[in-house]
Amino acid sequence: MKKARALPLVVLLLAAVGAGAWWWTQRAAPAPSGELVLHGNVDIRQVELAFNSSGRIASMLAREGERVEQGQLLAALDGRRLRHLEAQAAAQVDAQREVVARLEAGSRPEEIAKARADAEAARVDAANAEKSYRRARELAAKHFVPQQQADDARAAARGAAARLKAAREALRLVELGPRKEDIAAAKAALAANEAALAVVRRDLDDTELHAPSAGVIENRVLEPGDMASPQKPVYTVALTDPMWVRVYVPETDLGRIRPGSVAGIGTDSHPDRRYRGWVGYISPSAEFTPKSVETREVRTTLVYEVRVFVCAPADGLRLGMPATVSIAPDQPAPAAGSSQDPCRSGA
Repeated sequence: MKKARALPLVVLLLAAVGAGAWWWTQRAAPAPSGELVLHGNVDIRQVELAFNSSGRIASMLAREGERVEQGQLLAALDGRRLRHLEAQAAAQVDAQREVVARLEAGSRPEEIAKARADAEAARVDAANAEKSYRRARELAAKHFVPQQQADDARAAARGAAARLKAAREALRLVELGPRKEDIAAAKAALAANEAALAVVRRDLDDTELHAPSAGVIENRVLEPGDMASPQKPVYTVALTDPMWVRVYVPETDLGRIRPGSVAGIGTDSHPDRRYRGWVGYISPSAEFTPKSVETREVRTTLVYEVRVFVCAPADGLRLGMPATVSIAPDQPAPAAGSSQDPCRSGA
């Protein structure tokens, strides 16, 4: 009976020892060399890519698990209608550009020469009409011709003089060239046509979906023939740069690290490989709200999120993979004016 009663106590004792051992291995603790050892998981950003316009998908060029580079074409919509609109808008721009060029060039020499010839012809006609009127007036005064004939000659002379004045004004306008207001209006129309062409070309660009950064295709949501819209994701992409390990540092060790501290990263999948990293972010607040009155024991349980960025993201690291980070404590702060990232500064 005593052995039977002691057995549950032994089991509880072993469970408590096991839980205590697990808690001790999971908490941050300095290694024998004095390094600060932290346990966490690999973390990366994920984005859902969608087209910026609506339409039917013509092609999907990436598959799940495929690595893509920044700017790589991933998918395209059917853009035949927009290409026709682009050609039409481009033709309108070309036509209006020629109008502006014609107005800015002014009158051609041939147009000026014709206007001068018309003015000279009007001058000759006016002079001849004036002579005819004088003769008719003299003859009418001697009663050799009716007075009506003299009146008709006078009207003809006045008409010829008016036509001469009009021809001279037309010559002056041709020599001056187009009005500046007409040139400004033509330029405004050209700017409007160019803006319309830019809008069509922007819409045409939106028929293509490009990778915003280097990453890996996680999900291929739509397929060729599907209708796409800005609200429908086409791909889910895991961005591999930047890549970091999310760890948590107890409040007691928070003063031993600082942004820019160099760190080493290891994983269980590749125990023989070490990745170089650096502390890029330290949370300004604890993960939970502390009690209003904190004893020394309570303060030591506060933890702060820290992101240790990987200098050269590699295929060996995956999202959510457990990782161990070791940081030499009390490293000097980066020099003033230098990059906080030791991978970029060459530290």
